[in-house]
Amino acid sequence: MRPDVPEIALALVIAMVLHEVAHGLAARALGDMTAQQAGRLTLNPLKHIDRTGSILVPLLLVAGQILTLGRVVFVYGWAKPVPVNPMALRWRGAAYPRQLMALVALAGPCTNFLLAVIGGLLLYTPLSEGFLGYFILINLAIGIFNLLPVPPMDGGRIAVGVLPLRLARVWARAEKYGILAVLLLLFVLPQVARRTGVDFNPFGAAMGRILPWAEAQILWITGHGGS
Repeated sequence: MRPDVPEIALALVIAMVLHEVAHGLAARALGDMTAQQAGRLTLNPLKHIDRTGSILVPLLLVAGQILTLGRVVFVYGWAKPVPVNPMALRWRGAAYPRQLMALVALAGPCTNFLLAVIGGLLLYTPLSEGFLGYFILINLAIGIFNLLPVPPMDGGRIAVGVLPLRLARVWARAEKYGILAVLLLLFVLPQVARRTGVDFNPFGAAMGRILPWAEAQILWITGHGGS
């Protein structure tokens, strides 16, 4: 096993667990106790494991990059979604299920971006620079990835909260197919295209530009150089 794999795994677990706990805490702050009653407001990673998103996809990405590139450039993953009842959400006693659900969804990516900033600040400490580098990149990747405006990604739920009602209803119905579409576009089609000699990986190419820029901003914000 490459020595950086345990560091990647630890950074990924922390990022995914705190992402989901943030959703649950935001929901509780808005009056919905569903996540708390389900025992999901915990830092125990076993409570948040999703077999596909927490294990299979990250392992395939890590193994594929080590075999093809000799190093790990990026990792994506997700935990088991925290249960939220939009109809129980309240703001000053009033129910705004779509809009408040958008706020709950936004809490996850915002937490990952905050964790990336914390990782930048921890570079001033004796902690491993290698681990903190992965920690920053993984949190940025998860935060950006989850902002994709496709249900059931957080960005899709944010879109449902801000779109006009008619469009929101149409977009919400796509949730049952959303994760399949994301997996096909982001992971399956690029692999199939590569086997046929076609370079088709628009999301990977976009992330290859966005992640270094975002990392530079985090380092600038935390005082580690120019943006």
